[in-house]
Amino acid sequence: MKKTLLAAGVAAMMMGATPVMAKTLVYCSEGSPEGFDPAIYTTGTTFDATSETVFNMLVQFKPGTTELEPAIAKSWEVSDDGLSVTFHLRDDVKFQTTDFFTPSRPLNADDVIWSFERQMDKENPYYKLANGNFEYFNAMSMGELIKSIEKVDEHTVKFVLTEPNAPFLANLAMPFAAIHSQEYEQQLIDEGKPQQANQQPIGTGPFQFVAYREDAAIRYQANPDYFRGKQPIDNLVFAITPDAQVRYQKLMAGECQVMPFPNPSDVQAMKQNDEIKVLQEPGLNVAYLAYNTQQKPFDQPEVRRALNMAINKQAIIDAVFQGAGEVAKNPIPPTMWSYNDAVKDDPYDPEKAKQMLADAGVKNLKMDIWAMPVQRPYMPNARRAAELMQADLAKVGVDVNIVTYEWGEYLKRASAVDRKGAVILGWTGDNGDPDNFMGTLLSCAGVGGANRSQWCYKPFDDLIQQARTLSDQAERAKLYEKAQVIFKQQAPWDTLAHSTVFMPIRKEVTGYVINPLGLHSFEGVDIQE
Repeated sequence: MKKTLLAAGVAAMMMGATPVMAKTLVYCSEGSPEGFDPAIYTTGTTFDATSETVFNMLVQFKPGTTELEPAIAKSWEVSDDGLSVTFHLRDDVKFQTTDFFTPSRPLNADDVIWSFERQMDKENPYYKLANGNFEYFNAMSMGELIKSIEKVDEHTVKFVLTEPNAPFLANLAMPFAAIHSQEYEQQLIDEGKPQQANQQPIGTGPFQFVAYREDAAIRYQANPDYFRGKQPIDNLVFAITPDAQVRYQKLMAGECQVMPFPNPSDVQAMKQNDEIKVLQEPGLNVAYLAYNTQQKPFDQPEVRRALNMAINKQAIIDAVFQGAGEVAKNPIPPTMWSYNDAVKDDPYDPEKAKQMLADAGVKNLKMDIWAMPVQRPYMPNARRAAELMQADLAKVGVDVNIVTYEWGEYLKRASAVDRKGAVILGWTGDNGDPDNFMGTLLSCAGVGGANRSQWCYKPFDDLIQQARTLSDQAERAKLYEKAQVIFKQQAPWDTLAHSTVFMPIRKEVTGYVINPLGLHSFEGVDIQE
């Protein structure tokens, strides 16, 4: 087993910290986390570094599936009217002991209540610190849904809802619902440094945070008090490596054992390398170009559809995805229930697009297209995709300027209601429910946050809000199918692609399971000598 870390920053973090015989797994992460509080952010890069390592939720998804199973809550029951959910907590869950915090008690109901109040109580110091910008919580209208959270006893918590909500349980398995230590965060408040929770996180998860060298490496160690038992690997290092080719080189050299998001052009060579195993599956994802529908002329559906018809999406699949994907026509992937295959995509038709723009009174249009600076499972190379769009739109008289920002800044600016132009982004499902796409990304509640198209259209919003209140999946599916028809007519996005996800790991790694939700967990992972 090779454990050599050639990157000086990573090596410096490891020196003197690892016992001689300790097992260390290095994950070549594609980017830096925005922070270490999963409630504030929406990117998989951040969740990998937080909720998948340091934290646990009340419930979780069984590895490799979207099937719910117990986590901090050992069991739960839903009332007959669907208006309350009662969780029974494990009594053996301990918060991590680190150099910067020593808990005085195990996890209890107070921590669960605190973890949600910090996102919904305007008087909570953490709500104020984040200015209420909890994108997932807000986009799913959780503040309006949760009427109250009651402490039944030390290990029983009851959520009272304002209306039945079908995806509620699955939503609580998402990273925003990670359970925080009230004791730790209250201590930070008392010390006048609440922001430190976003720099030095404390949770109950399989790994505990040790150190972060910005844009270089994050170091974790196995949590000795983890309620499921200590992990097989002693140390986990995220070696931050934005370039896919460099990640590949490190993987081949044994400098890291797991890497995400390979260049599609490299996958075949990886499959032929005896030192590497390539896991793969259809991605539960979508890549899209989101227009700002509150800015002229993108406030006109006819203009948005014309621009969509000017873009050759198949050419993007061929050049950017190297065939490892398919053209998207709906805002949800075809592997998801309620997918409406009867929807007709706007055809690639530059001449008709040009005429539609003229009919809408649009001429000499100049626009920005934003290109992500990082690879994501749904988009291997946003810059190249933007260049192809730029060339296509030039053919219909649209002058495109390509812009980008550092990843955290990109996401922040893309959420602004007054943002200029159209932004390339995408989504990997968090819980296997259509609401996670259509509700989170396209609801009126998500405007100014996760809804990067800033699109609020009542006929669409009414359908998805109604679908949340139904328990019958077939009835919910009918509403989502109608919503997809409206989405296509209104075209707040150009739906670009659904990708195939590849996960290369070294042959000595065992127990790694590819996550259909696009995250990377190292619980249960081992390295064989």
